[in-house]
Amino acid sequence: MKKDILSLSFEELQGEISAIGAEKFRAGQIFDWLHVKKITAFSEITNISAQLRQKLTETFWLNALTIQKKLISKSDNTIKYLYKLHDGESVETVLMKYHHADSLCISTQVGCKMNCAFCASGANGFIRNLTPAEMLLQIYETERDNKNNASAGSTVGSLVLMGIGEPLDNFDNTVKFLQILSEKNGRNMSLRHVSLSTCGLADRIDELAELKLGLTLSISLHAADDETRSKIMPVNNAFNIERLIDSCKNYFEKTGRRISFEYALIKNVNDSVKDAEKLVKLIKPLHAHVNLIPFNYINTEKNKKSENIKEFQVYLTKAGINATIRRTLGSDINAACGQLRIASQNNNL
Repeated sequence: MKKDILSLSFEELQGEISAIGAEKFRAGQIFDWLHVKKITAFSEITNISAQLRQKLTETFWLNALTIQKKLISKSDNTIKYLYKLHDGESVETVLMKYHHADSLCISTQVGCKMNCAFCASGANGFIRNLTPAEMLLQIYETERDNKNNASAGSTVGSLVLMGIGEPLDNFDNTVKFLQILSEKNGRNMSLRHVSLSTCGLADRIDELAELKLGLTLSISLHAADDETRSKIMPVNNAFNIERLIDSCKNYFEKTGRRISFEYALIKNVNDSVKDAEKLVKLIKPLHAHVNLIPFNYINTEKNKKSENIKEFQVYLTKAGINATIRRTLGSDINAACGQLRIASQNNNL
């Protein structure tokens, strides 16, 4: 069986290249073609022999994504992609426009197991994990598609692992993706420009802390007491708030990186003054940032958008918490996680 070459680390590629009888230094050339020049076929490599290109073709395969659907927001130029994978499954990727640089939100799984009430990612269940190659290709294909678009630019400046799926539930592939992304012989992207969002798999947060990768950790908190959080986030039954906060403290101590908490305000669920008081008490010792999110899940009667988001922010700010309201991007193109994929599955595109 051919190996997925885009999922190989630089060290693994060196070993594979030596195994097929080529000089070890060729791995550096090939890695550059894969992750900097972003080739789509081995025939595009011009500084190796035809014989070696043939060996690459016989030994490896180049994974690829195809654009199944592309939506462009009329209000803010946010671009949402529905990418089709090689097995026919699909994932979402969102390119967001900011003054300083473009940011890309990528998926890490097809579907999700976590079943959070405010997220559409797992509405139709979990299918499988994405490979490192499939995560990388969301960046590469988006950059290729925007290469000649002056308004969009061609290079992603920052990355958010906050699309479909739970990154830490796909821990090994996610870590390997980050290592390939930051490899000095390849793209060499600083992981300080990467934010990883997790629903709170505390044991995996502890493992991530030991790696000291330098990325920003964003915790999907959404409630400051166990009763409320368990109702909207089943993961809280496995790792309650006390356990989660302990892991957050450990992550900060081990990495020096400030934690960011995500808090989607849901009407009459977690948006009261009392909820704000609980949140302040819980996270103030961490000197963390809070990102308040306008709730925008698809059709649901049970959970509705809160009207108290500004008041909630003011309360947190007065209490000494750095709190911002997330800019709503792509609202006219269903840019929230999972919405486009569900529409595709339900033949509503």
